[in-house]
Amino acid sequence: MSNPPDTPPTRDAALTLREITTETLRTILNLAVADDQKHFVAPNAVSVAEAYFAREHAWFRAIYADETPVGFLMLYDDPEKAVYYLWRFMIDARYQGLGYGRRAIQLLIDHVKGRPNAHELKLSCVPGEHSPGAFYERLGFVFTGEEEEGELVMRLSL
Repeated sequence: MSNPPDTPPTRDAALTLREITTETLRTILNLAVADDQKHFVAPNAVSVAEAYFAREHAWFRAIYADETPVGFLMLYDDPEKAVYYLWRFMIDARYQGLGYGRRAIQLLIDHVKGRPNAHELKLSCVPGEHSPGAFYERLGFVFTGEEEEGELVMRLSL
């Protein structure tokens, strides 16, 4: 059931991952995490720019709850080397706490499971207070003991 365009999405809104278009780009670039989370994830403008310079391996999508853009994710996708890495992920501050993050990661996991030679999904997160590490652990990711550029690496066996 879709909400009217001016009604905020609810917890049970349909969640989808959609390509970003010329028409939706500005809206996606304006999504942002809370101020105390900004050191955990790059702004979407940086992520989209990086995706365009890494087109061969960047798979990126806007996260929609019904018809409302609520977040962004980007996957490093290299089927030849069987490397699938959650490169960026964010839910706009206005839409956190509604279960969209968990559901969006599940949509991503389902996507990766359909990719060639996919055996695991990796990610990294900044350690510290309010780190998203605990969120990812609740989804089944485990810390590997590895560190990349000051971030702790996690993996999910598929």
